[in-house]
Amino acid sequence: MDNNELRDLATRRLRARQDLRGYLLIWAGVSALVLAIWAATSAGAGHPLYFWPIWPIAGMGIGAAAQAFAAYGRPRSIITQDAVDAEVSRLSR
Repeated sequence: MDNNELRDLATRRLRARQDLRGYLLIWAGVSALVLAIWAATSAGAGHPLYFWPIWPIAGMGIGAAAQAFAAYGRPRSIITQDAVDAEVSRLSR
């Protein structure tokens, strides 16, 4: 892997981390909004209603976990020229 490929990989990972931070802010905002709606409707009813905000919060949490893995997890393996040559050699037998 040459220096340009490493720089491209580093750029993609830094961009993914930046995107994750933005997504987390949006997730927090949506979570606060649905919690406020739930609290207002529960207060209007005079008792706590079914806690439906768990579904959008959990759904966005799954998306956040996927983005976090993409940003901080193990990078996908990079196909090197040696690996391509080895596969060509194996296929040509």
